[in-house]
Formats: sequence, C-alpha cells, structure tokens
Amino acid sequence: MEYIKLGATDLRLSVIAYGSFAIGGTMWGGTDEADSIAAVRASIDNGITSIDTAPFYGFGLSEEMIGKAIKGHDRSRVQLLTKFGLVWDGSNAGRGERSGNAIKDGKTIEVYKYTARENILKEVEESLRRLDTDYIDLLQLHWPDNTTPISETMETLDLLVKQGKIRAAAVCNYSVEQLEEAAKSIQLASNQVPYSMLNRRIEEQLVPYALEHNLGIIAYSPMARGLLTGKYFEGGQLKADDHRNEYFSRFNLARVEAMLNHLKPLAAEKQATLAQLVLRWTTQQKGISVVLAGARNAEQAISNAAAMSFSLSDDELLFIAREIDACTAKPL
Repeated sequence: MEYIKLGATDLRLSVIAYGSFAIGGTMWGGTDEADSIAAVRASIDNGITSIDTAPFYGFGLSEEMIGKAIKGHDRSRVQLLTKFGLVWDGSNAGRGERSGNAIKDGKTIEVYKYTARENILKEVEESLRRLDTDYIDLLQLHWPDNTTPISETMETLDLLVKQGKIRAAAVCNYSVEQLEEAAKSIQLASNQVPYSMLNRRIEEQLVPYALEHNLGIIAYSPMARGLLTGKYFEGGQLKADDHRNEYFSRFNLARVEAMLNHLKPLAAEKQATLAQLVLRWTTQQKGISVVLAGARNAEQAISNAAAMSFSLSDDELLFIAREIDACTAKPL
C-alpha cells in the first residue's frame, strides 16, 4: 500500500481508502453485519488504514459497525473519515435545503441538507459516539447546503479543529466557486467528489484548482458503483431496491462492455481483475490523492488492497485513455 499526505495537513492516508456506503445497506439491497465488520478489519490488516463513512449510510449503522470493527486496533494507525450535513431524523425542524426522500424501516422519510453551526456540533457528537472514538481524523461536509452561509459552516469546522474533536476539515461535492468562498474562512484538507473512467468532469476545473492550492481530492465511485467491475455483464443480478438499477441505465452499456473487454488482456497481463485495474488507473490520475473502494466482505477488501501490487506505465495509461475516449465519446 502507498500512503499520501493529504493537502496541507499532517494526515497520512492510504491511497486506497475503504468506502462504507454499501455496508450501510440503505439503497444497496441490505447488508450483513458480520461480513461488513470482517471487510473493515481485512482492509486495515492489508494496509487500507483510512476508513470513509457517513451518518447517512444506513442511518448510523455504517458508523456503528466501523466502531465495532476497529476495536483492538491501534487508533493512531487508523484514520476515520466521516461526514455531516444530511439530516433525516427531523431534528432540523424543516430548516435547511430539501434533498429528497429515503426509505427507513419501510417508511418514506424526508432528508435535508443542513450545515448550520448547531447541527454540525450535534452530528459530530453523534458520530463520535457511534464510532466509539474521541476524535475524527477528517470531518467532511457531505453535500452543499444553499441555505447556510459557507462562512458559518467553515468557522464551525475551524472551532472543532481547535477543540481537538477533529484533526482536519474537508468538504464533498464542492464546486471551485464554493471552495474559493470556503478558503476565506479555513484551509480545507480535501474535496471528495465522484470520479471514474466514465465520469472525468473534475479534470476541467477542480483538478487544476486543487493542484494550485494544495487541496487533496478524494475520489468516490471509481468503479461507477460496480459497473466497471464487469460483473454486471456476466449475469450479475441487482435487487429490486438497489439504486444502481437506475444508475446503470444512464450509460451506453454496449460501449462500456466493449471497453472492459478491450481492457481485459491488460488486466490479465498484470495478473489482476478488471476491478483492480480500474482502481490502480484511478490512483495514478493527476490530482487524485485518495480513491474510495467499497467491500462487502473480507475477500473483496483484500482484492482492493492488491490493486496496489502493480503499476501502469505511460504507454499503458495512454492505451487506457484511448479506450475511455472511445467509450465516452458523444454519438455523431
């Protein structure tokens, strides 16, 4: 495994981090607690020491399982990354920006983006309890909230750093304009954003900005929520309530399948799976600091870590780039 200093902080994160959205179960067709805890522990044992989660993942379940999984590990060697700002329990009393609906215990509930000071302080205490720790390594705003001034959110994060409850502050899904506004109040560690072979929009503005301002980029959904593993084209079935049914339909699946078929010989040459090839490609892209990879069991976690056992040459990266361009080119 390789490790990287995140932005201007003293945080050292594993280049591949464990992404825990799926083990929360919600929107992912359920979860198995024993397998999930085993996946987290296997990740740490194989060098993936950075664990990314959020209160919204399973409405607290993901954080709770991670708290159980890290018991017995040296806390100083595990980096906990969590988030704030998605409220589903009604504690915001209708304040904030309506985000949409979610299903909890069979019932439809309203979800809000809410990043006001009082909510951040409340959520941090709840995350500390669920994670069973006394500090969070990286606290990230989950989604922008257009009803709260950015300065209020950032000043609260700065307070939490000074209190020692968090080591560093970050955001997710921020535009360059929002980052510029945030920079007036705090030096952020990173911006967590979607990035994959099928979604490279951040290369236009965000990557240049991050490189110029020493801002880390944490890439989520590098596997396009599993589409780039190739399993979808090999008879893999999704449960009816799995959100990926709709997500996968956004892509030209014939082109995606053709690209993956063209990449298979290179993966075989590296003695790697397609998923490992895709992960390694993502870690080698300009401006990318950390790449999130989910795992539902120990076997998948070990496989993710093994993606760092090889590297891609400039010629191989050029070959992959041509295949990506052919896949994502707009129809004539």
